[in-house]
Formats: sequence, C-alpha cells, structure tokens
Amino acid sequence: MAMTSGGNNKRLMSDINVTPLVDVMLVLLIIFMVAAPMMIQGVEVNLPKTTTKNIKTQDEPLMLTVNKNKEIFLESHQIKLDDLESKVRKIFENRRDKEVLLKADKDVSYGFVIDVVARVKKAGIDKLGMVTEPLN
Repeated sequence: MAMTSGGNNKRLMSDINVTPLVDVMLVLLIIFMVAAPMMIQGVEVNLPKTTTKNIKTQDEPLMLTVNKNKEIFLESHQIKLDDLESKVRKIFENRRDKEVLLKADKDVSYGFVIDVVARVKKAGIDKLGMVTEPLN
C-alpha cells in the first residue's frame, strides 16, 4: 500500500503535544523558585535598625561590608583598609554611576566606619549609601 496525498482520508498528524513540555517547565520553575533564596550568600553582619525608606537604584551598586571584627569585604572578597581606596578606584574607573552601599555591623566603632567612608569618598565615589534594617 503506497501512501498518496490525493483523496485519501488518512492524514498524518503533525501537531506537537505541549502538555508534557508545560509540565516540565512548571516543575523547573518551582525548583528554581525554591532554590534561589538558598543561593544568596554574603558576609553576616548585625545591621542597625532605622525607620528610613529603601533606596531605588538603576545599576547594582558595589556592596562594601564591615563586620564586627573590623574586617572589610568588597562584595564577598576580604581586603585590607590600606588597599580600600585603590581597589574601589580601580573598580569604578570605567563606570558612570559611582555608587557604593556600606553595610557596617552596629558594634563596630563609629571612628572606624568614618575612616572607611572617608577612604571610599577619596576614591571618587559620588554616592555612598548606608544599609540598615527596618524597625519592627
């Protein structure tokens, strides 16, 4: 029996069954929604609490963290206080928006935090924001 495309009523079905594809995509979506919060990592600090509003930024600002042991981290890389100015200057030499967010542990002395702020400003940063937690 040869198949002809003439008046034969038996046609081949060429539709794709998308139901299994949708099922797989929904399962992947649920897995990534559950796994995404677990992938966030950073330096653990005890932030001071305030009643200020959140800052809205366009680009991702550089996160500068000072923990209670006076260790300084750019994102998740530990650096020395003496290298802070040169590292920040190098990072921002080709960026238009020069914005840094500072997370400092509330137990770190005020003088040390001001020293860090002064070095960041000296590196030519336009905007320096302080990260806090809202009061509950």
